[in-house]
Amino acid sequence: MRQTPSWYPPLPQAIALIALSVGLLGCSSTPQESTSQQVPEQQVTPQGQAGIDLQLPASEYSAQFSSAEQALERFDWMSASVTLDTLGDTQQPLSMNDASYSNYLRARIAYVRGQQSLALRGLAMLEAPGTNPALQYRARDLHREALALGGSSLESARLADLMLRDAPADHSAALRRDIWTNLQRADNAQLQQAMNATTDLQWHGWLELASIARSSAADNTTDLTTWRNNNYQHPAATDMPGGLQFLMESPPAQMQKIALLLPLSARLGPAGKAVLDGYMASYYAARSDGGARHEVAILDLDRYPSAAAAYQDALARGANLVVGPLSKEAVAELATLAERPVPILALNRAEQVLPATGSPLVQMSLAPEDEATRIAELAFGRGARRALIIRPAGPWGSKMEQALRQRWAALGGSIASSETYNGRDEYSSGVKAGLGINNSERRARNIRDMLATNTEFSARRRQDVDAIFLLSSNGPQARSIKPLLAFHYAGALPIYATSSIYSGLPDPRDKDLSGINLVETPWLLGASSGLRVAIAAGGTDSDNYTRLNALGADAYLLQSRFMQLQAGPDVALRGNTGLLSIDAQSRLHRELSLATFDGSELRAQ
Repeated sequence: MRQTPSWYPPLPQAIALIALSVGLLGCSSTPQESTSQQVPEQQVTPQGQAGIDLQLPASEYSAQFSSAEQALERFDWMSASVTLDTLGDTQQPLSMNDASYSNYLRARIAYVRGQQSLALRGLAMLEAPGTNPALQYRARDLHREALALGGSSLESARLADLMLRDAPADHSAALRRDIWTNLQRADNAQLQQAMNATTDLQWHGWLELASIARSSAADNTTDLTTWRNNNYQHPAATDMPGGLQFLMESPPAQMQKIALLLPLSARLGPAGKAVLDGYMASYYAARSDGGARHEVAILDLDRYPSAAAAYQDALARGANLVVGPLSKEAVAELATLAERPVPILALNRAEQVLPATGSPLVQMSLAPEDEATRIAELAFGRGARRALIIRPAGPWGSKMEQALRQRWAALGGSIASSETYNGRDEYSSGVKAGLGINNSERRARNIRDMLATNTEFSARRRQDVDAIFLLSSNGPQARSIKPLLAFHYAGALPIYATSSIYSGLPDPRDKDLSGINLVETPWLLGASSGLRVAIAAGGTDSDNYTRLNALGADAYLLQSRFMQLQAGPDVALRGNTGLLSIDAQSRLHRELSLATFDGSELRAQ
């Protein structure tokens, strides 16, 4: 059945959204003015430099250093430590270069072991004058990586900027990408504070560009052009980062009609309406600010015989871009099309996308695997190295564990044990097995039998675990398991979980989750509060599907920044569902923010 699309939402809802958006925008904070004129003039790194020589200084201990390096590549810190202990003697101290190299490797050993503070102190010491430039470069490289994983994003970006000034040409692109990604992780207040504090012109330029990029409308590149003209020698000026170069070069108003393909009347109707509300709230907020000049066609996918038929109707209506569909099955159908005359921004991921003639299929979803990867990074960045996994049995739990294990192993972590449960009756047994309580009780029984007498006994958990990954699929599971961990002597261990344990709505029962570290969307941690209020005022009750509201808002963001996605791995966009990046298969990934339960309340960290 063909459906005549609606080009705007029903008038009362539209008026409510516009009014709320205008009112809320009027109450928002005044944009910070640029402070570039207050920064003292300093030299900016010229483009096309040769870079430092990364050849390490000659040493009589080259074989030992090489052996230690190879051991650390395997995360074998013990072998590396033994090797370094053979260097020099009391009669002949190490040369300055050899001592610096040894200190660098010992800092790496500390990092591999999870001794974060010791590692960072050792790496900072190698900033001292006189340190060989090649060794200093290596130390900074590890230092910035450790800072980024530990959550010190601006410090990591600052170190990468210092490295960029001396980096060989073939290192520059990766460093620029890391600088930009870490700048996107910082919030507006952090950027402004750093801009006010620095007197370094090049670093100030990075901070200012990051601030402009997130505040400028996609179809208004005036501020970006002004920045580039004022910073023509800056390393970000020639090829602007994060896809901004594509945004600058694209023709204005390249998309006049957008078609939303969403399920609105059948089983997935509530989910589709939540996405629609998030999109339209962003759309009307942009219109009230002078943007969003395109038309929007809303097509109810449930009224078409197939997703392909809805796509063809969108083309017939003159759409320049299709946003949707929402279900994995519908996305998979569009992924098999032989031709795609206009691009598709799908709101789920297909298992396989076939090559097609024409425009790309970009896939965005709330994939839980992204969250499993993220908690692995956060736990490692805080010093955890050996973990226990507790998860539900079944495909979902297996998929989550696989994603977590893959990232955890790549970082250098290990898994002490993985325990599964099928239902509530197995929560306690799974926790006891994972913590080694059963083994402790078994040893106590053996001692009683051997002594033929009763003895006092307190069970002890295993001591080779420094973090727990609680991959529960919902809040009730996590609320039941968290107290069991404390009961079985693991209350002091840090626990990491995904957003699946939080419904998105306040619940006094979540006090049982107090202290758990979890990743959550910026939308639920205070981002875009004006849009959330506007959606609630619309009276559609879709704000009960908060993460899908955020997905709709990010669909609008990505549609408006679609040209930037051509930058591929350089893309880093601050979205409502997380920090967004894109892989070689045009799949968007989310990096969520760290939060914790303080009592029953969720708070950003």
